[in-house]
Amino acid sequence: MLAEVAVAVLTGARFVVAGAFVVSAAIAVTHWGIRRGSVNAFGGWARFIRRIGDPLLRPLERRLVRSGANPQDAPMWLIGVTVVGGLVLIGVVQWLVDFVYSLYLSARSGFALATVAHYVFELLKAAIIVRVIASWFTISPYSKPMRIVHAMTDWLIEPLRRVLPPIGMFDFSPLAAYFILYLAEQLVMRAF
Repeated sequence: MLAEVAVAVLTGARFVVAGAFVVSAAIAVTHWGIRRGSVNAFGGWARFIRRIGDPLLRPLERRLVRSGANPQDAPMWLIGVTVVGGLVLIGVVQWLVDFVYSLYLSARSGFALATVAHYVFELLKAAIIVRVIASWFTISPYSKPMRIVHAMTDWLIEPLRRVLPPIGMFDFSPLAAYFILYLAEQLVMRAF
């Protein structure tokens, strides 16, 4: 029963992503056709697509203008955001389905606490990876998602940063924190 629900949820997420990709591709192709002159800008199809696409494209166009890029590239950026966001959505849904299914199986076999501990360690290690990648792209640590990531990892990285100062432009404290979490997970899993 649970396996069928998991498959249905994952299939639903894939259909949502596929639908979003089709819509973003239709918007991009229509805008390209209008710029090329092969689609009438005031025809029924163009107005229909504009009604759907404008709420999606306006924020992208503003962001592109602020970054100095051409706002006419917004439809292509919409396709890129749809593809990357869709892959992330499918990955998160897959992870959640696996998480719930493994919790269900571990609860039936009596190892629920070990499974929860394993996922807590995995979540902390993923937060460290997100923190490192965000620093590469200079994402502000004060944005809402990054504040959550920093709250999850500061308790371990900040004391290590005082012991391991940066060497040049390289900060090895996240690597040390990841290694410590890996060792702690191995010890905890052996205890179960």
